[in-house]
Order: sequence, then C-alpha cells, then structure tokens
Amino acid sequence: MSTGDQATANPAKRADARRNEQALLDAAAAVFVTDGVDAPVRRIAAAAGVGMGTIYRHFPTRADLVAAVYRHQIDACAEAGPALLASSASPFEALRRWVDQFADFLITKHGLSAALRNDPAGFTALHALILDRLIPVFDEILTAARDAGELTDGLTAHQLLRAIGDISAGAEIPDPDYNPRRTIELLLDGCHR
Repeated sequence: MSTGDQATANPAKRADARRNEQALLDAAAAVFVTDGVDAPVRRIAAAAGVGMGTIYRHFPTRADLVAAVYRHQIDACAEAGPALLASSASPFEALRRWVDQFADFLITKHGLSAALRNDPAGFTALHALILDRLIPVFDEILTAARDAGELTDGLTAHQLLRAIGDISAGAEIPDPDYNPRRTIELLLDGCHR
C-alpha cells in the first residue's frame, strides 16, 4: 500500500475506532446502571457489539473503562443542557429532563471510588471535571427557569447538584422503600413555582 493509500485508509480506521469507542462507552454506561461497575466485561462487549479484545485495547483496566464512562457521561450531560433548553416546552421541563440525565449519570458513578481506589489523583480530577463542566450548564438552565418565573429564587447550581448527588447516594444502600428518583422529583417539585 502506498503512503497515499495509507493516508486515505487511516481516517476511516480512526473514525471506525471512535465509533467503536463511543458504542463501547454507551454500552458500558447502560450495563453499569443495571449491573454496577463490576459487571462482566463480556456483558459490556455483547451490549456494544464488539469483541472483548476491543474493550481491552481501548481500556486495559476496569478503572480505565469506568473513568472513561464517567468522562463520557459528563460530556453528554454538558452537551444536553443547551439542546434540552432549545427543545423543551419550558425551561423547567428542560431542568427536569436534564436532572433525569444527571441522575442516570450518578447511578453509573456509584462504585467509581472503589474502581479507582489506587488512583486518588484520577478520582479528584474527575470530580473537578464534573464541577467545571456541569455547574455552568446547570446554572444556564436554572437561570432560564428563574427568568421564566418557574423556579424559586436563591437556588444555586452547585447547591442543587449537591442535593441531587446526596439523594442519589442513598441508592447504594439496598432499601426497597427508598426511591431516589421519586425523592429527586419531590425536591424539584419544591423548587417549582
């Protein structure tokens, strides 16, 4: 193959590798929600439609995979904010839909600290990333809802994200009488005007 042929083939290969990685991260996130971060790699591979070797090529360790899913979901939540504001019937509906996506992300996050126990700096960096990426997006949604007269005054994005995170953390303890999603709905109902 000539150098020109390789240059033509490489972008397609890179695009295919990116698609595989995205499919893998989406599948891993879905599997983590239902089965936790300790789910078998073969289940993630089957859900992504790839071989196990593909997973290990992209993510040599479980911690690498979990951290990549975490980053992937932070990016998805950040990108969803403006899209939801543009497509929802009201800013408060956008807020509810965004919080639903954020809650999905938090459910996936459970078990992250155990998966990254040997990399405290990596865990700290991921926590900083959530604050850097999601606080501004959520603040934009809250401002739109407040400007529309749909949200009580005095709430900050950090305060509300923290409350949602605390509510979601309760899901780690098995309790058939506790439903974090319902509790988050009640929290949002209390913030709605």
